Amino acid sequence: MKNKFVQRTVTGVLFVAVLVGCIVYSPLSFGLLFMLVTALSVHEFARLMNGCGKVFVNKGILSLSGAYLFMAVMGFCTQSVGAYVFLPYVLLLLYLYITELYLKRPNPIGNWACSTLSQLYVALPFAMLNVLAFHNDPSESGVSYNPLLPLSVFVFLWLSDTGAYCVGSLLGKHRLFERISPKKSWEGSIGGGVLSVASSLVFACFCPFLSLWQWMGFALVVVVFGTWGDLTESLMKRQLGIKDSGNILPGHGGMLDRFDSALMAIPAAAIYLYAVSQL
Repeated sequence: MKNKFVQRTVTGVLFVAVLVGCIVYSPLSFGLLFMLVTALSVHEFARLMNGCGKVFVNKGILSLSGAYLFMAVMGFCTQSVGAYVFLPYVLLLLYLYITELYLKRPNPIGNWACSTLSQLYVALPFAMLNVLAFHNDPSESGVSYNPLLPLSVFVFLWLSDTGAYCVGSLLGKHRLFERISPKKSWEGSIGGGVLSVASSLVFACFCPFLSLWQWMGFALVVVVFGTWGDLTESLMKRQLGIKDSGNILPGHGGMLDRFDSALMAIPAAAIYLYAVSQL
C-alpha cells in the first residue's frame, strides 16, 4: 500500500512538472508535448476498441492522424500555414474509410465509427488547445502565445479533482451518477467546483486579460464539462469492462484516465472564450 502511494505520488509530481514546464517554456515544447500526448491517447483509444473484439481499427494510422491534426491546427492558428495543411489529414481519413471496402472485415460500420470517434473524441479536443494558446495580437502585428489559458484549464481540473476527493471523502452522501461512477458525490463535485472557481480569483489578479467574472465563468465551464468528460470515460470503461484505460502512467492508469476531463473541458473552454469575445 505504501509503495503504491509513493509510486502514485512520484508519477503525479513528474506528470504535473512535465505538463506545466512544457506549456510555460515555449510554443515549441507545448506543441511537441501535446502532439505526443495526442498520438498516445489516440493509440490507447484504438487499442481499447480493438480489445473489445467487435471492431478492428488501424492504431498506427489513427495515431498519425491525431498527431498530424494537432500540428496542423497549431500551424493554422499561428498563421504559419494556410488551410491547405488539412488536406493530408482528410486523405488519411479517406484512406481509413476506403480500405474497409477491400479488407472484408465483419464489422466495417463499427470500424468506421470507432475510427471517426478516435478523432472527434480524442484528437480534436487536444488540437483545440491551440485555439486557447495562440491569439492574434494587433500590438505585435502577428500571433502571440499565451500559455496561461491552456494551463489554467488543467489547473482548474486538478483543483476540482482534489476538492471533489477531499470534500466527497468527508461529506459525500448523495451519489452524483451512481449508474456510471458510484464513488462520485454531489457534495464532492460542488466542493471541487467551489475550489476551482475560488482559484480563478488568483488568475484574475495576476492575469487581467480576462475580467474577474470572465475568469469565474471560465473556471465554472471547465469544471462542469470536465465532470461530464470524466463520466463519459467512466461509461466507456464500464461498457468495455475495464478499470483503467492503460498503464503507461504507473499508479495513475492510462492517458485517457489522466486527460478524460480535459477532452470535454477544452472544447467547451474554447467556445466560452469565443462567446465572451463577441460580447
